[in-house]
Amino acid sequence: MQLDIPPGDFAAYIFDLDGTLVDTMPLHYLAWDEVLRRVGMPGTLSEDLFYSLGGVPTLRVAELLAAHYGLKIDPRKVFHEKEALFSARTHEAPLIEPVVAFARRVATTHPVAVASGGPREIVSHTLRLKGLASLFGVVVSADDVAHGKPAPDMFLLAAKNMGVEPTRCLVFEDAEPGMRAAEAAGMTWVRVASRK
Repeated sequence: MQLDIPPGDFAAYIFDLDGTLVDTMPLHYLAWDEVLRRVGMPGTLSEDLFYSLGGVPTLRVAELLAAHYGLKIDPRKVFHEKEALFSARTHEAPLIEPVVAFARRVATTHPVAVASGGPREIVSHTLRLKGLASLFGVVVSADDVAHGKPAPDMFLLAAKNMGVEPTRCLVFEDAEPGMRAAEAAGMTWVRVASRK
């Protein structure tokens, strides 16, 4: 994978987690597919639909998927079941090495942060499990903001917590909602190709 780093005097770097630092998206897909079948989804979960929601907070994804498939669910219950299924398999997900290598390199001279649409507990678990927790001094999760991606809140909070102007941050993202959030925050972004 070749990262297309834009020119610029960036003061800090913000990384999405799933599909950007760690190749977890296939595991998230399997967990969503299984839990939605349990609550009555016919057939299999649309991969196009699933990937279009990358970066959206998990609870909101439950609501959107249920609405799409006409399912009557308790979104919080489905959310917790899905996260339990995902957590049991997180160890299977490999690092996305070019992005992790870049993060390790810039972290020696610049602040770096994670801004993820996942719940804090899952984000922290993934970072610890993959040996990345000590790399990121700032971690923003869906639990920390009122509005998740594509709203800019996560990225703006990450910049604030790093003490850096938003316009001087470079964001690494794999999904459209995250790229729109970066733009709304006034930040430049790099696309990470997460879908095989």
